[in-house]
Amino acid sequence: MTMYGTMQLAHMSLVVVAVTLMTTSGFAANTKQPSAGELMRALDRLGVVGNVLYVAAHPDDENTRLLAWLANDKLVRAGYLSLTRGEGGQNLIGAEQAPLLGLIRTEELLAARGIDRAEQWFSRARDFGYSKTPEETLRIWDREAIASDVVTVMKKFRPDVVITRFPPEGGETHGHHTASAVLAVEAWHKLDAASRPKRVVWNRFNFGGPPPAGEELTQLSKLDVGGYNPLLGISYGEMAAQSRSMHKSQGFGVAPSRGEQTEYFRVLAGDPVSHSIFDGIDLTWGRVPGGKKIGEHIARIRAAFSPTAPAHSIPELVALRGEMQALADHPWKAEKLAELDEVIAGCAGLYAEAAVSDIVANPGGDVALTVTAINRSPATMRLHEVRLPGGERISVDKPLGDNKPVKVEHTFKLPAETEITQPYWLAAPPEKGHWTVRDPALIGKPETPAPSAEILVSVDGATLTLERPLAYKWVDPVAGERWRALEVLPAVSVTPRAPLLVFPDAAATRPLGVRVRANHDAVAGELAPELPAGWSVEPKTQPFKLAKKGDEVELAFKVHPPHAEATATMKLVATVDGQRISRALGHVEYAHIPIQTVTPDAEVKLLRADIHHKRTRIGYIAGAGDEVPAALRQAGYDVTMLTEEMIAHGSLQPYQAIVTGVRAFNVDQRLPYLHERLMKYVADGGTMVVQYNTQNFISSITSPIGPAPFKITHTRVTEEDAAVQMLAPSHPIVNVPNKIGARDFEGWVQERGLYFAEDWDKAFTPIFAMHDTNEPPRKGSLIVMKHHKGAFVYTGLAFFRQLPAGVPGAYRLFANLLDYAP
Repeated sequence: MTMYGTMQLAHMSLVVVAVTLMTTSGFAANTKQPSAGELMRALDRLGVVGNVLYVAAHPDDENTRLLAWLANDKLVRAGYLSLTRGEGGQNLIGAEQAPLLGLIRTEELLAARGIDRAEQWFSRARDFGYSKTPEETLRIWDREAIASDVVTVMKKFRPDVVITRFPPEGGETHGHHTASAVLAVEAWHKLDAASRPKRVVWNRFNFGGPPPAGEELTQLSKLDVGGYNPLLGISYGEMAAQSRSMHKSQGFGVAPSRGEQTEYFRVLAGDPVSHSIFDGIDLTWGRVPGGKKIGEHIARIRAAFSPTAPAHSIPELVALRGEMQALADHPWKAEKLAELDEVIAGCAGLYAEAAVSDIVANPGGDVALTVTAINRSPATMRLHEVRLPGGERISVDKPLGDNKPVKVEHTFKLPAETEITQPYWLAAPPEKGHWTVRDPALIGKPETPAPSAEILVSVDGATLTLERPLAYKWVDPVAGERWRALEVLPAVSVTPRAPLLVFPDAAATRPLGVRVRANHDAVAGELAPELPAGWSVEPKTQPFKLAKKGDEVELAFKVHPPHAEATATMKLVATVDGQRISRALGHVEYAHIPIQTVTPDAEVKLLRADIHHKRTRIGYIAGAGDEVPAALRQAGYDVTMLTEEMIAHGSLQPYQAIVTGVRAFNVDQRLPYLHERLMKYVADGGTMVVQYNTQNFISSITSPIGPAPFKITHTRVTEEDAAVQMLAPSHPIVNVPNKIGARDFEGWVQERGLYFAEDWDKAFTPIFAMHDTNEPPRKGSLIVMKHHKGAFVYTGLAFFRQLPAGVPGAYRLFANLLDYAP
């Protein structure tokens, strides 16, 4: 991705968010119809009254096998609270980092929940990178803020049992993980007795085997969650593998497990356990005042259910609905009514959509909408009304015959106060440890609620309200029918071609292209870059005029830096009809998640720093994805992306240095076969710089990387301001052409580095030592060696974060690596 790219109708009305049988997934305008087996399990679920909340720190921390078993075998309402969105990790499928990576992982979690049928929740906590202690984590997150979020989610979700993935005392994990358990237990204590779950338990991570030898098994409760569900045609281990494999940005595709799978639990707070984590919890309608008869009625409907004629159950389901509505107000009443309405709609094969004719709309602008409803059963149904954003109602009152579509076409004005499309957690500048969420009602939600229509349909006298997002659909020649959420955008989008401009000397100027896109017809105005004192741009403004929605024009500017070193932010402001607009437009597009739209502030970071280098011609071997090539071009390098063919058969002599992208040796299976060729390049006088690679259960490297052996470890320095000691102060790599000192390690972001080297051959020279608090010095962040006429460098320093962030010292040090010639 490139970023720069209910009012009631009668007394029997209730909102049905989507006919998905209590699953949470990503954007799903075209709702999947439940099968007969799924409807049978949904009826069984109606008779179960209980909630379980799983709590951990990141996307991928959840136990998908246990969630699948809870939601599909135990039939409780299961949810996963991920405190962060995983934005501090690495990206295996693309170059997105930080917020955009968090956006990808949010959608991957929603896709996973769409498979295992659990629900997804979040706190405001930011994944600020690897943290070695819970004390550091809680300090940076703002303990009170995130503890409040956990309490809020528990109050909304009302779990009977809370399960943590990690123990609160730490041990076999790191700071974020431990902190998630600490906050779960803390939230339990903060809740009043009426709201408090029965217990908090730790799901002892055993990854398919028993706990370690010597652990007191008598203190642990256990469950077999490896069963097979004949109605769904899948085991929970198989379902869990499909769910976990949605974490594609982390390379977590897994093989399914089949057969018995035991999960172990230890009580952390609340009532002790004798047999099961559900001890002492009534999971029947008996827990709801007046609910015993409801449970009995559900059992009768389930016993009479016909998989080949689900609609035959509708009259009894409608009668059951009336009985539920007659109950006194109770939290379970609304929750189970929502489930029941989904079952009724599912038994009728009821399909509904709200399709817009254009992907883009403006606040206050016209939207052409087609609502389609289809009753695919002999049930008596009518389409009564469509309710639109802003309160407008379209009266329809037409019968829905068996399998006969009814369409309603209407153009309406989107309310002027409709928010511009943007993930709610990215709408305001964040704090260091947590996202800023202006509307407290959104805390816990995975994503911003999309503008939607309410479609009111009566079924045997009961009125269902189907809420459908306003969506645009089209046919892809490969993928078939696809859907996207309606984009609400300002009159124009202003997207810079580059998020960062680097000026390596005072004489340098940089061109800046800005793409102005019309988001409605006949738009005109002017664009003005706004800069702080000392910086200048020409021209100061440029006019634009665009005839049609979707038209674009690229405006060219030239930016001049100040003489002295400085950093700044340039804001790009378009003025249209007196309105100032400064929003860029970008999309995140991957096949396994819905297309995501982001509209960040239209800004460009400016870096004026003295960055000396003699070499300019650089070859770059792509890794898992990073923005280093673009950053090097900003600093004045001519960067060529090298293909396998170019390395294997072309001349490498034109390249004064060759750089490998992050994790290149993990993701490029051809690099081992090109190793000899690359080492010859080094021996003949070239310089090769290898950025970090990993060595773990996901990906191991068995072939050589350099001309002499070294070991890649999990060692990292997570404190971005950790002191740096020069181990070789006279070495050219810290002196030529840039003199590297303490100032060059100021302003680093997230971390110093990761996957440092150890046990290196004596031919290598370590350059720096650094360490996190209370740890010994780590010397493997940067090692270099001469190899015949050339040089080889391995570095775990996080240049892939620092260069795109515009850290001046990182540019100077990287320039020295590229210029290093023994």
